Amino acid sequence: MSSNKILVTTRSFRKVPGRHQQILEEAGYEIVNSPLDRPLEAEELAELMPGVVGAILGVDFVTAEVFEQAKELRVISRFGVGVDRVDLVSATAHGVVVTTTPGVNSAAVAELTLGLVLALARHISYFDRALRQENWTVTPGTELGGQTLGLIGMGKIGREVARRAAAFDMKILYHDPLVMPDEFILRIGAQSSSLEEVLSNSDVISLHLPLIEATRNLIDWEALRRMKPSALLINTARGGLVDEQALYEALKTGQLAGAAFDVFSKEPSIGNPLLELENFIATPHCGSATSQTTLRMGLMASENALAVLRGERPAAVANPEVYLQGDL
Repeated sequence: MSSNKILVTTRSFRKVPGRHQQILEEAGYEIVNSPLDRPLEAEELAELMPGVVGAILGVDFVTAEVFEQAKELRVISRFGVGVDRVDLVSATAHGVVVTTTPGVNSAAVAELTLGLVLALARHISYFDRALRQENWTVTPGTELGGQTLGLIGMGKIGREVARRAAAFDMKILYHDPLVMPDEFILRIGAQSSSLEEVLSNSDVISLHLPLIEATRNLIDWEALRRMKPSALLINTARGGLVDEQALYEALKTGQLAGAAFDVFSKEPSIGNPLLELENFIATPHCGSATSQTTLRMGLMASENALAVLRGERPAAVANPEVYLQGDL
């Protein structure tokens, strides 16, 4: 083995001790932690790559430049499911397997999603700020029971959100061309709808789909105009799904009642004009940040990395075509 170094950039993997770290050390690998406590830009990541055989990464930018500096790299194990910041073509060209951890964060993200819905519907964040300023003013909120939740994306997280929303007695619409009605969908009474129907008929719209070229700025000014003025928009998926400038105008002018985001097109999202608005709630990309999810996701990320380094093939590979090259 020419190298025994595994780079770890994701903060929660590093800061929550557990089995996910132990199995790397027991396998004889040295964990090299990022010196920065945030997602890395491509040039920053590239500087850390020489001599690294494996990398457990968060939402860092992994470009062709990074792979050029990663001569010994064999695996990128994503601590999460999104790969929109990973150049998969370059990864494959350099013989690097990219793995993900699907499913392990579904409950955590779904719970945050419902938390954001409740915070908007009942003005929880607004009341908290007002009380701290000695302003005892009550503004009527909205009960979730009987309201329509529109899910754009009905994968693992979307289903967990639907399960919880059904317990609030919400009517559920969803748009996902890849999902056919099954026992779960029929049991909770969710209705498959067109994107236009979800946008125009929902009281709460929640995004649960990956960021690819076809979904970038899916929620633009035209989409926002289709929504009810009383509607709430939730995004715990990917920041690039929404045109943030258009959203700012919609919230400021009353075209949309409120929005809550855990993800932004640029992170950290310091100085974002959306943060100036009273009808906008923000969290710092913390959807999967629970102790339980960290341990599950960390263990799966480590197991994925070790599997590739042993010459095995993990189940969740983002660039399966890399195995067609015949040298893995």
